[in-house]
Amino acid sequence: MSATDTGAQPGQAARRLLDHIVIDAVQQTGAHAAGLWVLPPGEDVLVLESVVGMPPEFSRPWHRVRLTSSLPVTDAVAARALVEVNTQQELCRRYPRAALVLPYSFALAAAPVIDDGEVLGALLLVRPESGQRSLSPPVRDRLREACVLLASTLHCARRTPGFTLSAEPRALHSPPPAAAADEDGTAAAVVRRLPEGYLALDLHGRIVFATATAAESLGCASSELTGSLPWESVRWLDDPVYEDRYRTAVISRQATEFTARRPDGRWFGFHLYPDDTGITVRVVPRDPPGTRSRRVTVPGAAASTRAGFLYHLMHLAGALTEAISVQDVVRLVADTVLPAFEAQGMVMLVADGGRLRIVGHRGYPVATMEYFDGTPLTSPTPGVRALTKGEAGFFASREELEAAYPARAGRADGMAAWAFLPLIASGRPVGTCVLAYDHPHPFTAEERASLTSLSGLIAQALDRSRVYDAEHALAQSLQQGLLPRVLPAVRGLDVTARYLPATHGMDIGGDFYDLIRLDETTVAAVIGDVQGHNVAAAALMGQVRTAIHAHATAGAAPHEVLTRTNHLLTDLDSDLFTSCLYARVDLTAHTACIANAGHLPPLLAAADGTAVLDLDPGLLLGITSRAEYAAREVSLPPNCMLTLYTDGLVERPGQDLADGIRTLAHVLSGHTRCAADATADRVIQQMDVARDRSDDVAFMLLRCTAGSPHR
Repeated sequence: MSATDTGAQPGQAARRLLDHIVIDAVQQTGAHAAGLWVLPPGEDVLVLESVVGMPPEFSRPWHRVRLTSSLPVTDAVAARALVEVNTQQELCRRYPRAALVLPYSFALAAAPVIDDGEVLGALLLVRPESGQRSLSPPVRDRLREACVLLASTLHCARRTPGFTLSAEPRALHSPPPAAAADEDGTAAAVVRRLPEGYLALDLHGRIVFATATAAESLGCASSELTGSLPWESVRWLDDPVYEDRYRTAVISRQATEFTARRPDGRWFGFHLYPDDTGITVRVVPRDPPGTRSRRVTVPGAAASTRAGFLYHLMHLAGALTEAISVQDVVRLVADTVLPAFEAQGMVMLVADGGRLRIVGHRGYPVATMEYFDGTPLTSPTPGVRALTKGEAGFFASREELEAAYPARAGRADGMAAWAFLPLIASGRPVGTCVLAYDHPHPFTAEERASLTSLSGLIAQALDRSRVYDAEHALAQSLQQGLLPRVLPAVRGLDVTARYLPATHGMDIGGDFYDLIRLDETTVAAVIGDVQGHNVAAAALMGQVRTAIHAHATAGAAPHEVLTRTNHLLTDLDSDLFTSCLYARVDLTAHTACIANAGHLPPLLAAADGTAVLDLDPGLLLGITSRAEYAAREVSLPPNCMLTLYTDGLVERPGQDLADGIRTLAHVLSGHTRCAADATADRVIQQMDVARDRSDDVAFMLLRCTAGSPHR
């Protein structure tokens, strides 16, 4: 398809071709819905570009998802492979947060969109739950072909003038089957003759056809129903339960039903029959159920909480259970609450030292936040009042806000309506959450009740995350305090070390390193790893470092240093074992004498390549007092680099440890003449340990420079 064929600009033609491929993938694979996520260049967020077969609002919690999120599309991108979820039970087990938001029967298949090794996005297919273990080979082939076409089209689209990602996901519409065409109205005429009432809904829930009998049952004129959502035009159907039945029909493509009572006491049954073009609803009178009841919303009463909001609430609740830090909470609230209430700004404040401190915001300029940060708790401001009085404040316009707080007059922040929500956890004030709108916004009673209930959920998560942040900072401070603050400078030796704590969890690590000056031309390099990640491991690590330092400076040989330290650990009977590698480097003799207690082998990089030094690993320290350790002397050629490291640098889940060591050796090759600091930065980058780490990482680089002293 070309721009000439469509009469459109090149960017529009590329978008139409993408849409055609997605729609065709649904039809060719037997799915009933699909979503296309695109990965913008240089970002770590998948953006939902288009949806077919269901309203985009069903997928609102996943309009933008980080690659670190646990979802089928992100897992497909990470694994570069097809991910299938064939039953609701499997979805609950593997993706509990998604299952909480979408508690329906359906199956999923997510496939990465890859072009020449580069991941460009992912395609998700939604299909009926049939009990199949996996997609059949022909369907897999069709899905693979669709992803290849999408990759090629996206690759070209990125280079096409006028092509940009949509600000919001676009709803695509599949062409109806030929049999569905009914230009002469024959099918409608047949339905009108039936004694029961019938409605036709599109996949967005809007009524496109209503028989006179159905309109009479609902108490409305047919003209009032057409084009409306049932729960908007028929007030007594304004119940989350009824909207949920519609969602069930759309997502699972399974027939469902519910019973509802009109304000005059008459009961009606609603039977929903979905397909890929919409839903047919049969409306029939029902006898009053014996024990069942339904909440009735009569005209003039306050509207009930929308089911859509409940799903946002469940999504936020599930997400907050996984939030660890304060910034996690800020991000999740902004990503979930702002779109749910169509707000444009959010500020999270906490009480700290008699002031309100801003810990995160969205939609506000930094300068504005700097002005309000640190507001004293004695100040007459809406944020302070919400916290100290525990009462939410709602202001539909700037005039309302300035009338209540004259001091805010003239202080424009780009917003025109606000909700100030107190964050109270276990009866204690934690902070204030502010939602803001860039236009006047009257807050309905429903919104006020919903936001107030949300504030309690946010408060608990924020309170928990602040405790985590404080404990994590304390743990990191303790860990850093046990490691050497600076390494001694030695002529002829360029040395650097790196320590990166694990990014998952808050426990203290047991990795350690040290460089001990023995004389003007001799040093001892030490690296080790204490079993465990807790205060006991950190305390033992400090004792091991102290013992090694004492024995080394007393003149003990490398094997004796490990033997004597092992005696100390067995006497302590700590039940924790320690790996340790000790190397005495003689810069005059250009040699290193190395002893090993169960640690990973060091690497020696020279001009002719990088070698893994084959050492007797010995037993871990602390197992038995009878352990003996051997030492081996190796030659250190000019400009060589000796590398000591812990397993966090080279070990990956599902990867052989030897492969990780070989990768590190490859990274070090050819950098013996580079400064140790620059090489260390390259190691962190190439070994991909800069971001997510499940274990601590420690390593030390010792480069024997050309200026080493000679005998």
